[in-house]
This record gives sequence, C-alpha cells and structure tokens, in this order.
Amino acid sequence: MEIRMNGRTAIVTGASKGLGLAVAEQFCACGAEVVLAARGAEALEAARSALAGRYGAKVAAVPCDVSTADGVRRLYDGAMDVFGKVDIIVNNAGVSRASPFEATSDEEWQADLDLKLFAAIRLTRLVWPQMKERRWGRIINVLNTGAKAPGLNSLPTTASRAAGMALTKALSKEGAPFGVLVNALLVGRIESDQWVRKAEKTGVALDAVLAEMGADIPAGRVGRADEFAAMACFLASDLASYIAGTAINVDGGASPVV
Repeated sequence: MEIRMNGRTAIVTGASKGLGLAVAEQFCACGAEVVLAARGAEALEAARSALAGRYGAKVAAVPCDVSTADGVRRLYDGAMDVFGKVDIIVNNAGVSRASPFEATSDEEWQADLDLKLFAAIRLTRLVWPQMKERRWGRIINVLNTGAKAPGLNSLPTTASRAAGMALTKALSKEGAPFGVLVNALLVGRIESDQWVRKAEKTGVALDAVLAEMGADIPAGRVGRADEFAAMACFLASDLASYIAGTAINVDGGASPVV
C-alpha cells in the first residue's frame, strides 16, 4: 500500500522539531506541499531547508505563535499566500504542563487552553469554509492519552486535551457530510526532545531513560516519532476516506482505555 499526497497542501503546527517535524517529513515524502509553523524562526528555517533539500518538496515556513489569534491569522494568510489553498491541518503545537490542581494558576490554565485548544479552534475555523467548498479536507488534532484517562497531578494538560477530543468529535459530525474528516491522534510515550533534555539534566544516559520509560509499556519500549507520523499520514490521505471522529491511541498499548 503506497500513500501519495501529490497536490495536497498541509499545515503542521509545532513543526520545527519532534512529532510535528516527523509528520511534516512524512507528508513531504508522500508528495505533499507543507507549511511549517512554530515560534522559533531559526529552528523553523533549518527544518524547512532540510526538508526542501531532502525531498525536493515545496515547503514554506511561517514563524508564529498559534496561542494568539493574530498568530493563527498570520499562519493562515502565509499558507494562502504561498499555496492558495489548505487541504490538511495538523494541530500539533503544545507543551507538557502537569501539576496538582491547587498548584495550577489561572494564568497557567489560560496559557494551556490558548495553545492546545484555541489554536486548533481558530485555525480550523479559518480553513473550514474552503474545505467544505471543495468537499475534501483532513483535520488531525494531536492530543495525548491523558485525554481519555487523566492521571494524578496531570492538570491542566489532561483537561485541555479532553476538550480537544470533544472538539474533534463534534467537528467530525459537521464536516463528514462535506468530505471534511476530523480525527485525533493520542500520543503516549514517544522518544522526543523533552526526554533528551531530561537525560542531559539528570546526567543519565538517554538509552537508560528510554528503557525505564518503556518498561511498563506492553510493546516493551517507547515509540518513535516516525511511527506516529505514519498514522498521521494515513489519516491525511485518500486511503482514510471513511474514518471520522476517531481518537486513536499511539502508545504501544499503554493506555488503560481503548
């Protein structure tokens, strides 16, 4: 089975590194045009240059802060200026925030909701009309498995991710009649920059950190970013033409719920 995305234009937020970059790379490898979005202009341009050089793909970079309405508008306008249309969005921007309820301030709650929920709302609202008009679109909301099974001291992330899952389901009902398919991917423990930083901070070898993280996962290890990106690519393709309103765990079987 070969996935081709020629002629499709995708926006991927949080795309300068980690899962977002892996998704953008997989899209490029399958022939899509891709708009990368992140706050760090230097890292974003490095990612754009690498992908364009590696795949000969048409890749644009829009530095922006999607936690603000102005930042989302800048991203959308930048994508439209370069490509003239948007077929796919991957709402991936987000950072892990986990603390006890009593220790979480209003400012932390609002910042988390702005980045993880309102960014997806605002970007989806901008692309929605053109997707409906063309009767084709794909929206993938990247959440985490805590959206279904919140853990101890996991706020505000699990609450904002649960809201993102509800948003996914509600939008899927409205979009499916027009060929606009909305789904969510729920991240488990996947190798990423944050674990590299943890290893550096603690002085423990990265392999040891990852082995410890993977010890209680049924698959016996943490996941790789390319494994996550493969599922995102499938959902964004024509092959996933009858999948809407799902929230798929990408976690090696670790979640206690389906």
